[in-house]
Amino acid sequence: MKTRTLLPLAALAVACAGAPARSARAPEPATFFPLAIGNEWIYRDESPALPAAQRGARRTVRILERTKDGYFRDSERGELRADPDCLHDRSRRLLCGPLIRGTTWTSVVSVSSTERYEIAAVGETVETPAGKFDGCVRVRAHNRAAPGTDHVLEITYAPGVGPVRIETFAVVGAAARPQVRALLEKYRVGGK
Repeated sequence: MKTRTLLPLAALAVACAGAPARSARAPEPATFFPLAIGNEWIYRDESPALPAAQRGARRTVRILERTKDGYFRDSERGELRADPDCLHDRSRRLLCGPLIRGTTWTSVVSVSSTERYEIAAVGETVETPAGKFDGCVRVRAHNRAAPGTDHVLEITYAPGVGPVRIETFAVVGAAARPQVRALLEKYRVGGK
């Protein structure tokens, strides 16, 4: 998977359906990805699939504008919007409430493929070059690539910050091979 899609990595394919209802006490998904013009995230690419000389490259994702229909367009050509129940791009829901471990939803990728999302962890502490983040939510997405082969995407979101760790794996049989690993190095949200 190309690292070009770090922030919109979440863009795995087509339409999404069946998001669960949000709990009144749980925070909204928008809390975990602040969307505003000027917000910026710089990621360090530590992908094990890269040659050693290319590891450590940086990618900046900056929100450039808001579209007429309410999506925030970034410098990587991703478009995101947060509704009360879900954070989503143009074709799928990326983080949906209630924000409790085990919450699941699906996204139809094609006639023969469906992405399966789940909240894999809540309340995690994650350390990246940008610092230590408490109260994180980790989302795992599975996409069947071929019989016996899945692509797995994990995005860990920190409250008030956004994605702090992005990882992808190829799972063949019972063996998981890491492909992409991007860690937040610096960020600026809300003018800070």
